[in-house]
Amino acid sequence: MTTTVLDLKKQYAAFKAENPKARIRDAANQLGVSEAELVATGLGETATQLEGDFRELLKEVPTLGYVMALTRNDSVVHERKGEYLNVSFNGHVGLVLGEHIDLRLFLANWKFGFAVHENDRRSLQFFAADGEAVHKIYLTDQSNGAAYDAMVANYRAADQTGNLDLEPKPETVVPTPDADIDGAAFQESWLNLKDTHEFFGMLRKHKVSRLQAMHLAPEGHAFPITMEAVKRVFAEVSKTGLPIMIFVGNRGCIQIHTGEVRKLVAMGPWFNVLDPQFNLHLREDHVASAWVVKKPTTDGIVTSLELYDAEGNQIALIFGKRKPGIPEKTEWRDVLLQTVLAHPVSGQRP
Repeated sequence: MTTTVLDLKKQYAAFKAENPKARIRDAANQLGVSEAELVATGLGETATQLEGDFRELLKEVPTLGYVMALTRNDSVVHERKGEYLNVSFNGHVGLVLGEHIDLRLFLANWKFGFAVHENDRRSLQFFAADGEAVHKIYLTDQSNGAAYDAMVANYRAADQTGNLDLEPKPETVVPTPDADIDGAAFQESWLNLKDTHEFFGMLRKHKVSRLQAMHLAPEGHAFPITMEAVKRVFAEVSKTGLPIMIFVGNRGCIQIHTGEVRKLVAMGPWFNVLDPQFNLHLREDHVASAWVVKKPTTDGIVTSLELYDAEGNQIALIFGKRKPGIPEKTEWRDVLLQTVLAHPVSGQRP
């Protein structure tokens, strides 16, 4: 290791001694470095750097059996246990389509990979070019440890010095001013949507950010609600067992939970779902706005709950459980619309 890596290793060790419960992402922010750099300080002890085509590596992940997939952004952590099944790629865009682990992968934003063995937990961890984590895979007691060891040996990088060729964090895209957007044309495009997957393309076509879209939506298609109302939605689906879909993503991965949420626990600023196969950890204080949103499709209106931070980044996206060709459950729509009626923001009503 170079002096720089050794110095950071000492700083990280001192930080952990003073903050034994701090997460590595928080430690990186406090130390002014990337998470990947902190992982790299463990090379030769707790970490092994990986190299090669991560698409091929991910195609081997099903051999690990039952694992825990973790995807997060600055405001929410999404953890789902299960098996990686039906892994496929079209160029650098990948899919994992198992019953329990459901992912959309964007490998153009993956650069670094590590195998990490720390505190009796073994994992595969992947990072973007600036060192920010995009996806992690943790072994469980039911995982195939021999397959993991073989994978690490096969993809072990020749260079284990920890000198990472990092790139600057991507610049934040400045939204187009509202005055420069053709609002009528945008609303017409919205009303003519045939599938929820067309929404992102519509935003790009009109150069509208996701949060802008909430304000520019056609009348009756986006309603702001409070964080307390969001928690009431979770409480209602927890009580009734109504299955939902929770999307959490970053630039490298979108992870989806489909099913029930049962055990809801508040811990300080965190609002948590703590179920056996699914955990969600949401920073309530990061939710600057929440919206109930209606999108037309060939199957009828699809209603979502969307959370945004103060910079306009989407924190999470929540739907009622559904599949293409099947209309949205009226029970999910009723839960959301009743919440809007009971907890409107600025007097807005559906």
